[in-house]
Amino acid sequence: MKRFNLSFITMLIYLLINGYNAKSQTSFSVDKWMEYVEEMAQNTEDTEKLETVYSELSYLTEHPFELNSVTEKQLQKLPFLSDIHIKNIMNYRNRYGKMVTVYELKNIENLDLQTIELLLPFVYVGDISVDKRPFTVKNLLKYGSNELQIRYDKCFQQKKGYGSYPDSILQQYPNRKYLGESFYTSLRYSYSFDDRFQFGVVAEKDAGEPFWNQYHKGYDYYSFHLFLKDIKMLKTLSIGDYKVSFGQGLVVSNDFSLSRTSIVTQAERRNNGFRRHFSTNENDFFRGAAATVNIKSVDISFFYSLRKLDANVQDNVFTSIKTDGYHRLKRDWEKRYNVKMQTMGGNIRYATPNICVGITALSYSFGNDQMMPEWKPYNHFYFRGNNNVNASIDYLFKNNKIKFYGETAVSKNKALATLNAIQLTPASYMSLLLLYRYYDKQYQAYFGNAFSQNSSIQNEQGLYMGIQFTPIPYWKLSAYADFFRFPWLRYGVSSPSSGQEYMLQADYTAGKNFSAYIRYKYIQKEKDLSVSDDNNIAVSPYSRQRIRIQTSYHFLASFIFKTSVDGILYKETGKSGKGIMFSHNAGWIPPALPIQANLYVACFFTDDYSSRISSYEKNILYVFNMPSFYGKGIRLSAVFRWDILNKLSLFAKCAYTHYMDRDVIGTDLEEIEGSNKTDIYALLRWKF
Repeated sequence: MKRFNLSFITMLIYLLINGYNAKSQTSFSVDKWMEYVEEMAQNTEDTEKLETVYSELSYLTEHPFELNSVTEKQLQKLPFLSDIHIKNIMNYRNRYGKMVTVYELKNIENLDLQTIELLLPFVYVGDISVDKRPFTVKNLLKYGSNELQIRYDKCFQQKKGYGSYPDSILQQYPNRKYLGESFYTSLRYSYSFDDRFQFGVVAEKDAGEPFWNQYHKGYDYYSFHLFLKDIKMLKTLSIGDYKVSFGQGLVVSNDFSLSRTSIVTQAERRNNGFRRHFSTNENDFFRGAAATVNIKSVDISFFYSLRKLDANVQDNVFTSIKTDGYHRLKRDWEKRYNVKMQTMGGNIRYATPNICVGITALSYSFGNDQMMPEWKPYNHFYFRGNNNVNASIDYLFKNNKIKFYGETAVSKNKALATLNAIQLTPASYMSLLLLYRYYDKQYQAYFGNAFSQNSSIQNEQGLYMGIQFTPIPYWKLSAYADFFRFPWLRYGVSSPSSGQEYMLQADYTAGKNFSAYIRYKYIQKEKDLSVSDDNNIAVSPYSRQRIRIQTSYHFLASFIFKTSVDGILYKETGKSGKGIMFSHNAGWIPPALPIQANLYVACFFTDDYSSRISSYEKNILYVFNMPSFYGKGIRLSAVFRWDILNKLSLFAKCAYTHYMDRDVIGTDLEEIEGSNKTDIYALLRWKF
């Protein structure tokens, strides 16, 4: 049976690849931006924040901008567009008037084919919107739009955490069994009146959390927001749950850090101010009220938040904050909402087209409780206490060729953090970036989230250099180098350490139907390694190399095929591992039918966990999925969309993984007996 499965998959890949020989008359790829998010995912383990940015970009593809009326501020929401791209789009429209088709983007200076592929799903050419209607009850009822989403996920195989145990065992070991049902479900409702008034509610239950039993009734997580913008001097007003971002993220940012991607010269944070929180991420948001008032070129912002966090509190002391959002076990419920975190802050920002200067201040406290991590050498400089204060100044100066931006911040203990970058655009076909960051080992910023190798803005110094070059039509070359050091100890590294990371990518886009790229990435860091039977520890380097080759091809106007090959080589002292994955994706979007389908197949062969390979695969609407695989096996998935009625759509996915080298999948309470794992996902969306 195993041989039959492998033979069938090999034959399927062969047939699909050979379909590339056919000719086509179709448009650009509609999911190139998903590959951009996939690459960002290679540099982080913060899957919740990554899924948030994926969800926000997915929302923009469902609500694209009209090219002849889109504003500069709206285009800045797309992280892959540079300031030069946005400026040239605006200049082209002002000079030549209304665009007749999206393919006029090819005529815009500095806008290469690869960037156009990223942009197309977010824009269209149509009727220019009418003047904004006044806020009246009649207009709110007549012109407002509603959207309701209901999602359901489930794994077919039973995991260890859902097994049956005698009451006597559970009384002694209550955390051997999940308290809730094995399915995931969420509900999201939103109302919007153009882009000036938004209201929404989110409710979610993770798999394993109780939904309707003796432990709990209803969803585990609820979120609410009301968001107003651009009403006379009131630029934004947020009530409920919202996100905050100012400067380059040294003090506060709920955005995903772009860091190191193939868009090598786009590391700047452009989101400043408040945005609604409309995702199932249970950690990265504020809860309270926020407002920004605009007076000519000055924005004045204030915000207040009071949230309950998960922590194990004993005698008003807790060692850490639980941020995964899971409440599946008895110990999870014992930590649930035990700490009150109060946050308040503000920002004053002066902005003109070429100069921006902002001052941010923020304070947070934990009520009557104290954060006191158990002392270890590596966490000697972690925050300890009841309250902290951060303040910063951010700045940006630019002209047609040069842009300088950065932020310098200080925490309550007077420790410093600074990030500064200079971006050069000597010609329309070339861009360079030089970025330096210094984060003192004593700097403490709970909400900090900026360009870094660490997960926190602390104990890091680094120099990043990137270049993007379009030497001839259809080709784009990108490269970066990042050199960094950690002056103090880190978890798993018992002495100061250093590292380096490199990336080189070549993109080729031949018209509307074929594109390909090859990417090589190398990263080297250091970690502790046992060197003798006496458990002596030495810091030793380890490296990870990855190469990816991918081609995309349109076929018969309705099909798009995508084939990828990934290779991994991992090395450390006395150990090495390698892996390879072949994957193929076939998409079908018939223009005359209300359905879409996508099939994905992959074969992976790796030596161990250190040589694991992650690969993006499509999922239902607003859901990001990039599983990692190690060992030997195959992966199959099918995604389906059916527009049942004009405003009623069903999204569904079935994913299957078969391992050839094991009889147990997963660990601890997520353990599955057997070599197969099958998951289903479904989402019903109603617009009214």
